[in-house]
Amino acid sequence: MSQKKSRKRADLRQRRAVRRWLPYVILGAILLLSLTAISVWRGLNDRKAAVEVTGAPSLKTDRERVDLGDVRLGQTVEVNFELANVGDRQLRFTEAPYIEVVEGC
Repeated sequence: MSQKKSRKRADLRQRRAVRRWLPYVILGAILLLSLTAISVWRGLNDRKAAVEVTGAPSLKTDRERVDLGDVRLGQTVEVNFELANVGDRQLRFTEAPYIEVVEGC
């Protein structure tokens, strides 16, 4: 009989321990889901460019040509430009993007 009582007591302690931590686990899960929903919602509404094309993605640059002037052989030059998706669909690259350099223009 004493073994049954000790098992019951151990089971009762285990249940109480679970009951103590259960609200914290539920609260943590709700907080995590809320933060995830907020970040996803902000990401969807964070458009930097206005939509110009509907039904498809469209890539737009802030300038079409860049004139670097005369550049000596071996000299490094740097150019910055912005790319924006002005379509209402997600833009995906199927291949690695490249830039064509034209000499003598």
